Amino acid sequence: MGVRLMVVDDHRLLAEALASALKLRGHRVLAAAAPTSGAAELVVSRAPEVCLFGTAAPAEPGAFDPIVRIRRERPQVAVVVLGPVPSPRGIAAAFAAGAAGYVRHDERMEGVERAMVKARAGEAAVAPQLLQGAFAELLNPAAAPDDEGQRLLQMLTPREVEVLIRVAEGEDTRLIAAGMRIASSTARTHVQRVLMKLGVGSRLEAAALAARTGLLDRAVPLDKPGPGGIG
Repeated sequence: MGVRLMVVDDHRLLAEALASALKLRGHRVLAAAAPTSGAAELVVSRAPEVCLFGTAAPAEPGAFDPIVRIRRERPQVAVVVLGPVPSPRGIAAAFAAGAAGYVRHDERMEGVERAMVKARAGEAAVAPQLLQGAFAELLNPAAAPDDEGQRLLQMLTPREVEVLIRVAEGEDTRLIAAGMRIASSTARTHVQRVLMKLGVGSRLEAAALAARTGLLDRAVPLDKPGPGGIG
């Protein structure tokens, strides 16, 4: 018997592709929508049996807020998260919000279907190893704190940390190059490496991420001379 469901994802093409595949396999898809931030209102109004909730950033603050509302207003709806495998804290956050399951986004279609059926039946739809890590985090969150700021800081070289601090302080490439006594092309390369390592697309995003995670508080403050000073 097919499942009556909805598919939501921050990427509309992914939501529609998954919805089409599930329709072909005999399931009744009420809607395919994006982004996930609007999922709660849609799910509450349509009341499917299962909601497939796709996210690329399960560890982001507020990522699962829509699930909290869904579970509060439509407790009969089983929400299955489709996402990458983050730290146990990210998976734990999904279950703490009320998710009935967590499936890797690269899972085969048969695995997604099994998760849907199990969630509809009131069972936990998650691989045992993921569930074990999530429960450990929920029961003892202080045992292995997920210090994102420290983790990101360890990814950067000392020179890249200095570049990030200067970016966060609003310096452009010219000022970064002058302050660090390097060529503008070298400064530009350092900035691009920092953006790549942090997984962001702009200097503004890098500065926001650094501020949110407390990364800058961990970095050694710079004693920066002016362009004409002694470095």
